[in-house]
Amino acid sequence: MLKIETENAAIKLWTTEGLELEQKAMKQLRDLAELPIIFKHVAVMPDVHFGYGTTVGTVFASQSAIIPAAVGVDIGCGMTALNTHVHVNAVRDRKELRALLESVVPHGRSNNGDNGDTGSWDVDDIPEDVMYVWKNRLESEFNEIVDSYRELGRGTGKIRQLGTLGTGNHFLEITVDENDEVWVLLHTGSRGIGAHIGDLFSKIAYQDLEAWTLKTMPNRSLAHIPRCSKHFHGYIKASMWAQKYAVENRSIIMQRALQALANYVGDKTLVPKYCDSKTWIDCHHNYIAFEHHFNKNVMVTRKGAVRAYKGDYCIIPGSMGACTYIARGLGNTESFMSCSHGAGRKLSRDEATKTITLEQHVTSTAGVECCKDASVLDETPLAYKDIDLVMEAQRTLVEPIRKLKQIICIKGLSS
Repeated sequence: MLKIETENAAIKLWTTEGLELEQKAMKQLRDLAELPIIFKHVAVMPDVHFGYGTTVGTVFASQSAIIPAAVGVDIGCGMTALNTHVHVNAVRDRKELRALLESVVPHGRSNNGDNGDTGSWDVDDIPEDVMYVWKNRLESEFNEIVDSYRELGRGTGKIRQLGTLGTGNHFLEITVDENDEVWVLLHTGSRGIGAHIGDLFSKIAYQDLEAWTLKTMPNRSLAHIPRCSKHFHGYIKASMWAQKYAVENRSIIMQRALQALANYVGDKTLVPKYCDSKTWIDCHHNYIAFEHHFNKNVMVTRKGAVRAYKGDYCIIPGSMGACTYIARGLGNTESFMSCSHGAGRKLSRDEATKTITLEQHVTSTAGVECCKDASVLDETPLAYKDIDLVMEAQRTLVEPIRKLKQIICIKGLSS
């Protein structure tokens, strides 16, 4: 662990040789550490890279304020994994299974997100399982939030996107472990409504910047909402709801993927009688939580980081051509009991698209049934850090217990 001192709070970085840190990411870390609201220190995971608001792969705590932009716009983004115990030999035709999965889980984005969008349900044709979750688990609390922040109630996206994958680095995978057993793995979050909540409260924090005499802030994207602000509890309530939405979103996708796999292999027992996040491993990696660290009650922000209390199960993916680790937390207090959320980007999306060739992408995804054209060059394995180096760098944070390799990877594309 590398310790970097600043005038306010130290930066503690878990890293190893071969894991680069961009200068602009280092500046973001220093800007964050200089904020007087930071409690103890800033913990930096080995997958750290430049991000919106602050670096991805960052954990920090505060007793006095929250930073909406540090949480980001995909509140509750995270992962879900389940071992089906199906032998890989049962997956006879990967193209066929990929098509079946794609038919039951909307992914990507088209038609500007309006009706006819391939990544959302049509407003007049929302499936019963999706509508049940919305009506019984999400709608009532959401309406309470809208009573105070009416702009969040506009549009139907929050219902139409429930149970859908999205775009970017979100994915649905069929993977295989060391015992040749098939796992279903997915990565997504709170979709458009989480982004609206993040954008709204980041804007509120920025507008209140002068009111809270924060003119000397090194980076205005770190505008924060103090506990004394009337918007503090509004953000807490909205972001906690977005985390709940993200869990329900992943649960619906997982249940649909399991049903598709069960139909494919002819084994109805694959679908649990009661399907929720307790049935499988589920972890957020963009969120806030109220926790106890260093003998104080604090608010912990994990941006691109996973809770890794002793015994916690953590999902740490590499890329669409690399392995994923299922790990167990070691409860390291210096990291606020956290670990990395993946391999982390080595190249920005623009850099990847400009420098990585289609031939390189095809080679690096050999053996994986996935998109092989230029539309995913920004997500190709060469754009990401080495997941094995990341795991080595955080050996004091987690212990690996399973290593998964994908055989099918579904990513949502924009058109």
